[in-house]
Amino acid sequence: MARVQRLCFADRPDTYRVVGGDQLPVAPAREYLQFLADRGASPNTVRAYAYGLAAWWSVLEHTNTAWDDFPTSLFGQFLSYLRTGDLPGTARIGDPEPGMAESSLQPRGAAVLSMYRYFADAHDLDRPYRRLFSSHARTSRSRYAPTLSGIGPQRDRDVPLHRRRAPSRTETPVLLPVQVNAILDGCSVQSASGEWTGSAAGLRDRLFFAVLAETGMRMGEALSLRHNDFHISGGGTPSIAVAGRDDHPHGVRAKSGARRIYIGDDLVALYSEYVWQLVGWGADIAVDDLATHFVFVNLARGQRYAPLRPETIYDKVETIRTARADVLPQNWTPHWLRHTHATALLLSGVREHVVMRRLGHADVQTTLSIYGWVTADAEMRSVAEWKNYVAGWKVSHDPTS
Repeated sequence: MARVQRLCFADRPDTYRVVGGDQLPVAPAREYLQFLADRGASPNTVRAYAYGLAAWWSVLEHTNTAWDDFPTSLFGQFLSYLRTGDLPGTARIGDPEPGMAESSLQPRGAAVLSMYRYFADAHDLDRPYRRLFSSHARTSRSRYAPTLSGIGPQRDRDVPLHRRRAPSRTETPVLLPVQVNAILDGCSVQSASGEWTGSAAGLRDRLFFAVLAETGMRMGEALSLRHNDFHISGGGTPSIAVAGRDDHPHGVRAKSGARRIYIGDDLVALYSEYVWQLVGWGADIAVDDLATHFVFVNLARGQRYAPLRPETIYDKVETIRTARADVLPQNWTPHWLRHTHATALLLSGVREHVVMRRLGHADVQTTLSIYGWVTADAEMRSVAEWKNYVAGWKVSHDPTS
């Protein structure tokens, strides 16, 4: 079975490669993943494509098929393997495992199609490309829906022979206020005496999830924050400046352009307490310039005060999932807090163009296409007190967020 191997470096972001059953790097996959990295693809994209290529090579190895000479039907078997976990020709005993979600299947399939498109363009390797693509576009009158539509970018009139319908996304996942509070309390809780409970990293984790919930930032944007991005003094409305950065040593990115997001007093107090704890631990001495250093740093493992890895956040998510399985959906991710933020604002009456600027969308149509269902679902107003939930967020004073 092929697998993905992560390569860690001290002076540049991590990268990934595919290792075959012989424990040697798979040369075509390595070349294509390097091409993606050189083109400026995000580390998350490289990682997702690496897992897709590893699954493809597992199918190739299992069927003893050459990577550049395979039957067209093998790609359909590959998709079936992604959905069921059963390799071609394998008989299952017992109930099947839960299949891969369509949202995860899409980048896996796109990785294979895009790799063969790359080799067709870069090396004139047309034979495998023609096994996967047709130069004759199907007419809209066809009665039959292909099995893999929408995977991979289109080139000229070529379309994948195996196509699938894009999954329906009529609603984005939402966490109710009680669930958001369960996430925050799963990190650290303030006692009656004012002390914060939990480990040294507990307050940091609570601040991280609170930032996502109250600002709608993407995870990469939050991890890229510096202390001088917080503007909480001087008499003005407290705010956080989101800068378009791509210099995080672990490859996370602030995808949207620069913007200012106004915040409430509770988040200001939480951040201030976190900074005081950092100073109490000597971070201002250990770090050359704390003001320009990353807000979210290692406190419990790894190099102390080094920028936090996204894997650390996902480990915390898993811990909270296990501890609060009675309250939280088992498949929640940090990005749900962004969706929850946008949903809460819309349900509390904030205009769409304000939500657009706060989230960093390029245009209001993007916001409407993702969250248009929210304003149509008036019944959600009775599910929770959304206006109270956003009462501390000073969006009404935010001309640019």
